[in-house]
Amino acid sequence: MSDMGITDPKRQPVESRSPAVVRQVVAFDFDGTLTVRDSFTAFLKWRAGPLGWALAMARLIPAALAYPAHRDRGRIKAAAVAAFLGGTGRKALDADAERFAEAVWSRFMRPDALACWDDWGRKGAHRVIVTASPEITVAPFARRLGAENLLGTHMAFDDTDRVTGAFTGPNCRGEEKMRRLRAAYGDDVLVLAAYGDTSGDTEMLAAAEQPGFRVFRKRP
Repeated sequence: MSDMGITDPKRQPVESRSPAVVRQVVAFDFDGTLTVRDSFTAFLKWRAGPLGWALAMARLIPAALAYPAHRDRGRIKAAAVAAFLGGTGRKALDADAERFAEAVWSRFMRPDALACWDDWGRKGAHRVIVTASPEITVAPFARRLGAENLLGTHMAFDDTDRVTGAFTGPNCRGEEKMRRLRAAYGDDVLVLAAYGDTSGDTEMLAAAEQPGFRVFRKRP
C-alpha cells in the first residue's frame, strides 16, 4: 500500500478489502484520540451558529432531564440529532460536513496521532476509524486521512433522504465497536493495535495486541 497523505482534502479512502482478505487491522477511535475534542458536538455548534445552538439546546432540555434515569448515550445523541439536524437532506449534510472538516482540520487534529497514523500507513496497515460519532460527519476527515475504512454510528434517513432524528443501529461505543469490527472483518479479526481515550474504547483496547490509551496528547 502506498503512503497516504494526511492533509490533502482530495484524498479518498481506499476501498475496504474483502473480509476474506483483511484479517489484521489497526483501529483508531476518532474523538479525543485523533482529534482534540468531540467532533460531533463541535460540528453541531459550528453549523447551528450561536442562536441556533441556543434554540436547539432548549429543545434538548427534556432529553437531558431524562438522561440520569436511563443513562443511554445513544438515546440522548439521537435527541440531539433530531433537535439540530431533523429534516436536513443528506446532500446538504454531506456538504456541511465537508466544509466543517476543511474549516477545523488545522486546529482539530493531534499531530502525534497523525504521525502514528502515517507510520502505520507506511507499514501497509489496514487502518480503520471506529467512532461513536455519526459516520456521515466523520467521513470527510476519513477521506483526508486516507482511511481504509470507517465504522461509526449510522444516522437514519427517511424516504426523501432527510434526517429522521434516529439511528439505524446501536451507538458505536463499548462492545459495539468490537461487534462492528467483527461484522466487517470476521470473528477472527486480529486487532494489531488500537488507540482510544475513554471507557467507550475499553473493549477495543482489550482486544488489541498493542493497546494505546490516551497516548496522544499534543495539540495543533
